[in-house]
Amino acid sequence: MTAPRAPKGTYDLLPDEAAARDAVVAVAARVFAAFGYRRVVTPEFEETGLFARGVGEATDIVRKEMYTFEDKGGRSLTLRPEGTAPICRAYLEHGLHKWPQPVKLWYYCPMFRYERPQAGRYREHYQLGAEAIGSADPMVDAEVVVLLAQLFAELGVGGLRLAVNSMGDPVCRPAYVARLREHLRGREAELCGDCRERLELNPLRTFDCKVESCRAVLDDAPRLVDHLCGDCRAHFDAVLALLRASGLEPELDPRLVRGLDYYTRTTFEFSSDRLGAQSGVGGGGRYDGLIEQLGGAPTPGVGWGAGLERIGLAMGEAAAEAVRPEVYVVVFADEAREEAFVLARRLRAAGVPAELDLARRSPRGQLKQAGRSGAAWAVLLGLDDVASGSVRLRRLDGGGEEDVPLEAAVERLTTRAGEAS
Repeated sequence: MTAPRAPKGTYDLLPDEAAARDAVVAVAARVFAAFGYRRVVTPEFEETGLFARGVGEATDIVRKEMYTFEDKGGRSLTLRPEGTAPICRAYLEHGLHKWPQPVKLWYYCPMFRYERPQAGRYREHYQLGAEAIGSADPMVDAEVVVLLAQLFAELGVGGLRLAVNSMGDPVCRPAYVARLREHLRGREAELCGDCRERLELNPLRTFDCKVESCRAVLDDAPRLVDHLCGDCRAHFDAVLALLRASGLEPELDPRLVRGLDYYTRTTFEFSSDRLGAQSGVGGGGRYDGLIEQLGGAPTPGVGWGAGLERIGLAMGEAAAEAVRPEVYVVVFADEAREEAFVLARRLRAAGVPAELDLARRSPRGQLKQAGRSGAAWAVLLGLDDVASGSVRLRRLDGGGEEDVPLEAAVERLTTRAGEAS
């Protein structure tokens, strides 16, 4: 019988990798808090209609990539493929429009998309994201971009480039879409099958295509940024000015339409030269019509998502190290094992990470394991008569040792925690 394996496009996080992931999320939580964003958690699956209406039926996500199933009640449900639509659903369902606006939220959760697995892209992947709902001010657009830039800076993500574009709005975009469709129909024979279908459903989606013949056709296409109405132009110029004033260097990318139909006005993406051809590491944009599409009142919003796997690859050498114990308790006599167990518990209760031997190794084997663990200190019990009530503290970096009363060991190690690290 073949041994079971993780499903294609998924992976296991082993302890060191999980510790590194936790460290990244901890940094993110601190950065989000500094910007006034609070965490929200939504279900792993939603009604399928939420994504069909919100994300867009012409998108590759809805047409090809969703994990959709029928439950025992005959309801069509879909594993969450992206984070914004569920948060907007929660905003509507729980009346968050009554809160002070904008409502600023962040999330960390798995996403599910049936696509070809490749470096940093999986069918089950984890995503960090931020959403600011309830304000159309260009300062909110700039804030979410600066938030993501700050996160990348604190994580050590390098080789970054910031691309920006404007998708216009319902005033100016229809006329542009008509011009784009006319251009594409004039060269329809050069388009791939997917883009011919996109031509009818939503011509903007052709900008997502990576086929060279399609990209050549789009090189000559009219640019949306050249057809913005006055309000959209002013909004975009204000966002660019704020980003530059914040020390960022946005570059205009007329192809940047992102993969979701709900975007309006600002779109942006950070890419890293550490990631090769698939260089995107996080991005998003404004979605002023999404909540209205879901049945709510017109409500502006803007946000982004960034994959944890992509972030990890772009961090490179800056990836977080695993958490290590501060103290390793070594037992030299079987009759001291109970005292060792209790001491380890007391150290942990005092906030000092502690390990002890659970495999009945020899004292020599325990000392080797203490060194492998990365602990700063070893506590040696049972070197002499257990009844003496003393233990020996040894710095594992070769910094010396001392004997102290057992009852004083916790206090001594608590005050010295971190000295040898």
